[in-house]
Amino acid sequence: MQRRHSRGSQGSSRDKRQNRNYQVKKSGIKDELIDRQILAIHIAMVEKLLAHPELHQQVFETLEERLETGKLRYGGYMTWYSLMDNIDNEKLFRQGVLEDSPRMKKLRRSTPLVGILTEEERQQALMKAACGEANIEHLMY
Repeated sequence: MQRRHSRGSQGSSRDKRQNRNYQVKKSGIKDELIDRQILAIHIAMVEKLLAHPELHQQVFETLEERLETGKLRYGGYMTWYSLMDNIDNEKLFRQGVLEDSPRMKKLRRSTPLVGILTEEERQQALMKAACGEANIEHLMY
């Protein structure tokens, strides 16, 4: 015997969502603020990596470890590896790491640039961004 589920005359809320002629943005204000903080921290990390080449190997080791343990997919690995491999081209490196694209926002959320900043440097980067003091000239064309 088959059972039929009655949804009433208006249909389910799922059906209504699927029939919208627009898309609801999945990220909200909270996600935007988190992305801004992550970007501010990455600006500081980029500058420190450019000033301290001895830190580069640490990033490569983190990339390898994350790939081997499955914490980073191959596409993300290749993106970060390519960026680090071209760090000598400072403009390209900055633009790549700080790119304002959904893909780079996602990759920055699981960055391999961990351990580059001290806690004090991280807090300073966040404070600079919050106070509008961050230097973003290099992001402009």
